Amino acid sequence: MVRQAIQTDASVLDELRWRGLIHVTEQGHELYTPGLDDLLAHQKITAYIGFDPTADSLHIGNLLVIMLLVRMQRHGHTPIAIAGGGTGLIGDPGGKTEERQLLTREQMAENLAGIRAQLARFLDFDARDNPALLVNNLDWLDRILAIDFLRDVGKHFSINYMLAKESVRSRIDQGISYTEFSYMLLQSYDYLALYDRYGCVLQMGGSDQWGNITAGIDLIRRVRGDQAHALVTPLITDSSGNKFGKTEDGAVWLDPQKTSPYQFYQYWLNTADEDVGKLLRCFTLLGQEEIADLEERLATRPERREAQRRLAEEVTRMTHGDDALRSAQTATEALFGGDVSSLSADELLDVFHDVPSSDMPRGRLEGEGVALTELLTLTGLAASRGEARRLIQGNGIAVGSQRETNPRRTVRLEDAVEGSVLVLRRGARQWRLVRVVG
Repeated sequence: MVRQAIQTDASVLDELRWRGLIHVTEQGHELYTPGLDDLLAHQKITAYIGFDPTADSLHIGNLLVIMLLVRMQRHGHTPIAIAGGGTGLIGDPGGKTEERQLLTREQMAENLAGIRAQLARFLDFDARDNPALLVNNLDWLDRILAIDFLRDVGKHFSINYMLAKESVRSRIDQGISYTEFSYMLLQSYDYLALYDRYGCVLQMGGSDQWGNITAGIDLIRRVRGDQAHALVTPLITDSSGNKFGKTEDGAVWLDPQKTSPYQFYQYWLNTADEDVGKLLRCFTLLGQEEIADLEERLATRPERREAQRRLAEEVTRMTHGDDALRSAQTATEALFGGDVSSLSADELLDVFHDVPSSDMPRGRLEGEGVALTELLTLTGLAASRGEARRLIQGNGIAVGSQRETNPRRTVRLEDAVEGSVLVLRRGARQWRLVRVVG
């Protein structure tokens, strides 16, 4: 869990501003409601962000807004994370070109369980003065009657008002069901419910949520006659203009079973020089001076990649803990140092998940085993047995971390780590993995 001393020296808006976490419009305006700066500078407030459990894990795109709640708590404000068990059953139309597939209540319950555990790693639910809250909007949405909802909430929204919101307008041509069309009303009611229950006066989220959030502000003003507020973050992209958090394999998840700590660590470690300063500001708790120092070191000695290593360390530690970070660092050092002797079979499968691999029946490795020259040709490290012999004699082949110079060498079951994984290497960087099966 992220536990840090509360900061009282400046408004949280000042920190969000220098970190680049306030969306700026094309006209140059910061996208938050008037009066929020004065409110945050002089009062401790309650703020919330909603997370729709459409999967059983959050991803690093969600991490950006999670860190908004973390920063609010560090400045003495009370953060609320909504696990949207109610709105998740409907689905936000924003950012989608077609109707979402509806989840069952059982699927939603499973997803909520995973997300709750992940949020608990970042927010302090035991803080003395401003403990974080985790609530499920199904607690109130599941109880309200349709007639009451239409009379008490629906009457405050005109169709023209809803059609003007980007999340709806962008879907009109493709088609949008009444179910998803109603999402805006449900999210607005969430804001009203949190206002009534907890005195919540600020909702935050990504810039694509501005329309939904301001609809909630309008509902609070009309029903309670009070002013609520909104603040949204920009869409984070890399230096090539690509959406942050996406890889060729898909999303980078916070669940270690979906994206292992090693893969997670590697994602941050491979950040481009042009992006690392921005990501340090957005995703870590490091201060201005420390980030400025890392950026200066990057500019003068980029080959050391100190900024990337610090970024990977900080985010992996927050997300997965110290033990997982140490394991990821050990695996990284083993991979690039060529010594994989300290890694377990599971770690090898993780580290080499992108390396060409093949299966071999256990029976073939028992007894006399398989000639190394044959194994090299079977795995594609050598084009022929003749080439394999020359590579071995030239000290160009390793089994595990051990260089082999005997072209008559055979590979047996005892060469496999934990009897299940063989690692072969040609030169410094060409790896092959052989899984022992059966």
